[in-house]
Amino acid sequence: MSVGAAINQRPVRLPLGAAGFARLTSVSRETLERLEAYTALLGAWNARINLVGRNTMGDLWRRHILDSAQLFPLLPARTRILVDLGSGAGLPGLILAIMGVEEVHLIESDLRKVAFLREALRVTGTNAALHPERIEDVAPLYADAITTRALAPLDQLIDISSKFRGKRTVSLFLKGESARDELTIAQARWHMRSSVVPSRSDSRGAILRLEAIETGRA
Repeated sequence: MSVGAAINQRPVRLPLGAAGFARLTSVSRETLERLEAYTALLGAWNARINLVGRNTMGDLWRRHILDSAQLFPLLPARTRILVDLGSGAGLPGLILAIMGVEEVHLIESDLRKVAFLREALRVTGTNAALHPERIEDVAPLYADAITTRALAPLDQLIDISSKFRGKRTVSLFLKGESARDELTIAQARWHMRSSVVPSRSDSRGAILRLEAIETGRA
């Protein structure tokens, strides 16, 4: 191998397992067991319906469980109500419910994914409200926190999440490499307090943490 090829070659990163996840997050044994039940169910169902990208299953604990769980310490203190938009396979909403958020609302219109979420709630022993409908059809509900992952550009997310926002609501949106560009575009229309938090699961990703969102620039 040439020197140039050696420099350009990325170091191999081993997949993260349940034990490694537990070390990174300090979850309890009971919580870890419930997450293991979830990952087993996700693996079985993903072979039949496309819940997550199949090329991500080899590093499931990092790409999906840690990716979701990293939002937990970013939630407002004493968060009680959390609304998860476009929940899909329950990422991140169901994971945050398993980790201890008191009242989680999972909004998902795809009936196949709804069926998976019902079974995941049963298997993991998790109490969360499941809304099998489109976001625009869900009754207004003021949440302490709003979460979503890979649903829509930020400007659209701010629009569609408006009926769930109160004055103190914190929005946590998992984003990829376009996070800062999306934030710049949104700031042309909205005034907000914002922070860009580096992702713990993907060096290319980021979490947009937004507060006090109002129409119009500062």
